[in-house]
Amino acid sequence: MIALIPARGGSKGLPGKNIRPLHGQPLINYSIQAALNSEFVSRVIVSTDSEEIAAIARIAGAEVPFLRPQELATDSSVAIDTYIYCCERLGDLYHQPINELVVLLPTSPLRTAEDIDKAIRLFKSNSADSVISVTEMSQPISWAKKIDSDGILREYFTGQYDNKLANRQECQIAYVPNGSIYVLKYSLLKDKRNYYSDKTFPYVMPRERSIDIDDMLDFDMAEFFMQRRGIT
Repeated sequence: MIALIPARGGSKGLPGKNIRPLHGQPLINYSIQAALNSEFVSRVIVSTDSEEIAAIARIAGAEVPFLRPQELATDSSVAIDTYIYCCERLGDLYHQPINELVVLLPTSPLRTAEDIDKAIRLFKSNSADSVISVTEMSQPISWAKKIDSDGILREYFTGQYDNKLANRQECQIAYVPNGSIYVLKYSLLKDKRNYYSDKTFPYVMPRERSIDIDDMLDFDMAEFFMQRRGIT
């Protein structure tokens, strides 16, 4: 199975995010290393529009067989389009169709090779269409609120919950995708343009390995957990 790591050069929220030094290494290196250490991953492919990212990825041991077209590297580009494009290009390049893949976002540096392997095992053992990594939400989803146009605090999910004042222990656990691991059938992407189907299974990860870096606070949290675990 190939591992695809999408890493475009532009990041307005945190410029240079994908190669920003984190605990002594470019951020993307952690995803590359986890993929290289996976039992099931045969090739680690980085998809980028940036020559700088491509050079760093190659030094870390990944392949960058082509650069991503600019139309797939804008703020409005749809990730599924990138995955489909890469699968088709790689199929032509390797003279073999890509039927399944694992997508690893470079902004999840605390995911391990063991996490990748467990997600892939889950995918294979269930003949799944997809396996998506998730983490338990810190608060029950029924507690969610919104602020309306008049500045009034309202229920976010109007009419969906009968016991909004229930204790946390009484609420059904809710999970949220953490952006770390997507094991996917190519046909699901191509035919349905979706990550989910009736055969989508969750791979549950603990919150301390589920940090998805978007800003400096996330960076600081990731560095803290790396220091605590002795990651180098």
